[in-house]
Amino acid sequence: MKPSLLRGWAVQANFSQPLPLAEAVSKLGFVQADPIRSPARAQDLILRQRVPGYRAGDLDAQYPHLDIDEDFLYAYGFLPRATWRLLHPKQRPKLTALERRVHELVLELGDVHPSSLEAHLGARRAVNAWGGYSTATTRALDHLHWCGLLRVARREKGIRVYMPARSNEDIEASEAERLRRLVMLVAGIFAPAPEPTLRQLLSHLNYSLTPPAKTRPILAELLRSGELEQATVEGVNYVWPAGSFAADPVEPPPRVRILAPFDPLVWDRRRFEHLWGWPYRFEAYTPAPKRKLGYYAMPLLWRDQVIGWVNAAVADGKLTVEAGFTKRRPSGRDFKHAYEEEVASLASALAL
Repeated sequence: MKPSLLRGWAVQANFSQPLPLAEAVSKLGFVQADPIRSPARAQDLILRQRVPGYRAGDLDAQYPHLDIDEDFLYAYGFLPRATWRLLHPKQRPKLTALERRVHELVLELGDVHPSSLEAHLGARRAVNAWGGYSTATTRALDHLHWCGLLRVARREKGIRVYMPARSNEDIEASEAERLRRLVMLVAGIFAPAPEPTLRQLLSHLNYSLTPPAKTRPILAELLRSGELEQATVEGVNYVWPAGSFAADPVEPPPRVRILAPFDPLVWDRRRFEHLWGWPYRFEAYTPAPKRKLGYYAMPLLWRDQVIGWVNAAVADGKLTVEAGFTKRRPSGRDFKHAYEEEVASLASALAL
């Protein structure tokens, strides 16, 4: 088996038939969220590649009417309600007095914007997960959400508004079955996935689920049973759900795609470098003098090859896109027209 086959499989799995928003989220299984807008948030850049006519902000606007939630899988993002059910209950450390009071208030008030709690509990500050400061009540809301006691009802100007979580008492699957489904889900999101990457992603579940999850034996059992297939390519063991791919991938169309740094196709840097032969890096948190690609460089996919990256910016209502290439820019009209169409598509998604 050659890397080119895995490359074709990965592209085909990620970019099949476009779907309506709810179906696209369900098929993806998870859409990573990120607050940076350069030129749009990661979730919008991911979904515009899979939902026809998608516009930045559509997910926020339609979220209250869709059967999806915000939660943490291997990262923070949006996921179908069915996946949320697999993640809860989690191990819950004993709640603090403040967290108990915040929970009581949300149960009493219903939808709660973080700022509305300040009138009840004050605006004492606490260190947040990023090393900055948030109000203590906001930190309490975040923790209650992580525990599954609250859910995100909607967002107002990007701020999460919380409500009591829906009951998860009607769990039909056993703990072992719940974990098996989660392993299959993550394996499917990144199929074909390098086994070390899959183990790393699944390790996030080991400490959060209750009882504490043991993903290593589950993964081994799924490989033994044939529910997960595997193959070693140039010393790297790849894993994917059985039956995911035909023997030969469909010939990729002559299309250019500008991808989010957190798009499932390019998320795993180990797989990226092996399949596409160069080290893509996300440099938003790299000091400017040390950046090689740019603040928010987005991978540039041409057919089934990631041939470079683009940096995009909006100024005075206009989109500017600067491309960089690992080798020579492809010549020929096919690439030129496809690239221009993709830039126009990005501008349309940004309502420019």
